[in-house]
Amino acid sequence: MTRDGMTPHDRRRLLELILPIARAAGDAIMSVYQREFDVELKDDRSPLTEADSLSHDVITDALASLRPALPVLSEEASGTEHRDRRSWDPYWLVDPLDGTKEFIKRNGEFTVNIALIEAHAPVLGVVLAPALGVEYYGGAGIGAWRRAAGQDARGIRVSVPAAGPLRVVGSRSHPSGTLATYLERLGAHELKPMGSSLKICLVAEGEADVYPRFGPTSEWDTAAAQAVLEGAGGVMMDTDGQPLRYNRKDDLLNPHFLAVGDQNRDWLGPLKSTG
Repeated sequence: MTRDGMTPHDRRRLLELILPIARAAGDAIMSVYQREFDVELKDDRSPLTEADSLSHDVITDALASLRPALPVLSEEASGTEHRDRRSWDPYWLVDPLDGTKEFIKRNGEFTVNIALIEAHAPVLGVVLAPALGVEYYGGAGIGAWRRAAGQDARGIRVSVPAAGPLRVVGSRSHPSGTLATYLERLGAHELKPMGSSLKICLVAEGEADVYPRFGPTSEWDTAAAQAVLEGAGGVMMDTDGQPLRYNRKDDLLNPHFLAVGDQNRDWLGPLKSTG
């Protein structure tokens, strides 16, 4: 499973192996979601539940059984120093439970994220929302799909040209003053709050036009959904217009970014005019 030897067909076959892993993790999460559970705080004051740990165990055990075995970087085991992980290529990047705050609120807007990173780019990804019964998967060069519970998978594409008024998705748990200024400059729009990596997936399936993120995120928050978005014809770029890339520095924080569908529109102009 190397970059040189992996064809688009290989990646599509690998996606089919990852989907049941994500579903098993989703089942573990739902076993906790449907009962009372405790909430702990990690060192960075972010919440942690039993569901995060269960999902992590399910995913890492299953990925370890694939051959050849690849390194795994998970939010719940993210202490690997860059000097140790910088040579990883390819490797798995995992968020066992993205949107723990949404999980605690019991609004259903949380996901399991599994991505394969090659040459610092997410080449395939699976995003599963177990409480909503929906999954997204895909990658650049192989396409993107959405499957709802009890239905067949259907191909998805971004919306081009962007709609009017623009459909914007924003974080439900992390509002930003910079976002308010950007939206004012953007012009006529409708704002839909949403939790977790589902925001990026809404852009991928053409239900939203842009997701501007001007607050902190980590690499495991975005990689799987970025793969889906790129498979659907969209792009995730930083505020300099460069695609998001992974495992290039000591920390695992993303820069501020825009997830967009219509690549022909100037999404950075309003941001630059915010000063």
